[in-house]
Amino acid sequence: MAALGGSVARRYARAIFAIGVDHGTFEILGRQLSALATLWQASAELRQTLGNPVFKLAQKRAVLRGMLPRLAPARQVQSLALLLLERGRIALLPGVARAYEEMADDKLGRVRAVIRSAKPLDIASEAEVRKALERRTGKKVLMTMVVEPALIGGVVAQVAGLELDGSVLSRLRNLGQRLLN
Repeated sequence: MAALGGSVARRYARAIFAIGVDHGTFEILGRQLSALATLWQASAELRQTLGNPVFKLAQKRAVLRGMLPRLAPARQVQSLALLLLERGRIALLPGVARAYEEMADDKLGRVRAVIRSAKPLDIASEAEVRKALERRTGKKVLMTMVVEPALIGGVVAQVAGLELDGSVLSRLRNLGQRLLN
């Protein structure tokens, strides 16, 4: 069922992305869609209200219309959110935002990476990691840094479906396996 939800979310994302590209506003629409999805994920109260069958659709629509202008001033994003609500698919909002983000990244020639390290990287090390990943992917790399002390040292990068593991923990595990063999 999750794959089906992803497929449906991609269709909605593709539709609003095409509108954004046509109007030259796809980056703005993406930021607004992302903000709306973030609120959806962060607010259990909002999810319960809009997903609760006890409330009538008109009541849910009124709640959504009351908050949309502050979060997503673009008419296209508001229309999408209301359409998802009316079709009983408002829970797909985070998936639509993720799919949209992937389309925007592809159009702009960029890729997202999660960089895990034992301690925060200094600016020079961060730039070095970015440069290495950009050489490897051929795209601009947007990095999210995560501190994970269990790695002991080194860096693990997850980018474009790959995991590049240069951590001390990984090296110790490999050494242990070789000693056991």
